[in-house]
Amino acid sequence: MLEITLVLGALAAAALAVAVGTPTLLATLGLATLSVGLALGVPTGFWYHVLLYRCVAGRVSLSPLWWLAPSGLHRHLTDADQRRIRPWYRIGGVGFALCLLGGIVAIVGLLLGR
Repeated sequence: MLEITLVLGALAAAALAVAVGTPTLLATLGLATLSVGLALGVPTGFWYHVLLYRCVAGRVSLSPLWWLAPSGLHRHLTDADQRRIRPWYRIGGVGFALCLLGGIVAIVGLLLGR
C-alpha cells in the first residue's frame, strides 16, 4: 500500500510540474531530485543492511540473497534492535521516494522536450 501511495504521489507531482515548468526545467529538477535521493538513500540503505545483518546474523541462518528482501528479517529483531535500525530504514525509504519522484519528473521533462 505504501508503494502505491508513493508512486501515485510521484505521478501527481510530475503532473503538477508539467503544468508549471518547461521541459528543460523539469528534466533538471528531476535529475537534481534523483541525485539527492541517491546521495541520501544509498549510504543510509547500506548502513541499514549492515546493522540488520549485525542484529540477526547470530540468531538466524541467512541465505546468500537475504539483502534482496530484508524486511522479512524484522520479525527476528528485539525492540532495542528495532529502535537501532528504524531511523536508517526510514531515511533510506525517503531517499528511495526521492529517487522515484526525481526519475519520473526527469523522464516527463525529457519526453516533453522531444
